[in-house]
Amino acid sequence: MHKGEFTNSTFIRRLESLYLLARKVLGGTLQADRKSTRKGAGVTFADYAEYNHGDDYRAIDWRVYARFDELVIKLFELEEDATIYLLCDCSHSMASKQKTALELSAALGYIALNCQDRLAAYSLSDKLEPIIEPTRGRAKVLPFLKALEQTKTHGEDTHFTRCIKSLQARHRKRGMVIVISDFLFPRGYEEGLKLLQWHGHDVFCLQVHDPKDLQCDWKGDLQLECIETGQNQKVTITKKEAEAYNKAMADWNDQLRKECAKRGIGLGTLTSEHAFDQVISNILKRGGLVA
Repeated sequence: MHKGEFTNSTFIRRLESLYLLARKVLGGTLQADRKSTRKGAGVTFADYAEYNHGDDYRAIDWRVYARFDELVIKLFELEEDATIYLLCDCSHSMASKQKTALELSAALGYIALNCQDRLAAYSLSDKLEPIIEPTRGRAKVLPFLKALEQTKTHGEDTHFTRCIKSLQARHRKRGMVIVISDFLFPRGYEEGLKLLQWHGHDVFCLQVHDPKDLQCDWKGDLQLECIETGQNQKVTITKKEAEAYNKAMADWNDQLRKECAKRGIGLGTLTSEHAFDQVISNILKRGGLVA
């Protein structure tokens, strides 16, 4: 990234517009509903429970006692601060898509920090690397954006499951995990998504493609080099091989859609040609980061 690309006034005005939209359509949150299933002292009545010695006597419903001669206490749904975990794929295969991925990260992180949500951002490759450690508040916006400006592609491969295990080892608190990637992981994405849900996180995926990845336009004898591992291989590409590539890519993306739908995971798909603020605007207008 160029120095100052995410911290100049023009870019920040675009981010502020998205935050104002989030406030307008979602009440200032990336999630439409963040009520906890736990019960406690809150504002929305949820249920009654039998009074036991040591319970807060102020929660006793005296009207119920007057009618039925039973001591019960009111339980309320808890409104909890959200923890947002941003996972941005920064493997070398994302080189042509990195600017878009980081812009999406900037927008989502900006909204989260201005909503007083707790934010932690990491880069994905062969291991998990911190972009910004857990933080909160509007004062942390500039340090977050500066950290994104300094983020570069790295690693020798992409190991999604290993990164998710590392995330869980660092953080026990459940939250909203947003994964921004092309999801072209050599070892697949199923196990990583399963782990995130098993640990109780809400998950939203943003799949970013380079349009050139979606169709094979190459023909003839070529020597290809893997951008991540550096391995070389000679290949001959005819019309048949090109069609097989196109089908394999379409099948992979279709399987990701099916996997997310099966698990109730939200999924947004875009290319690096899309304007990041239009993408985030559409997500907010649809109800935020929900399936």
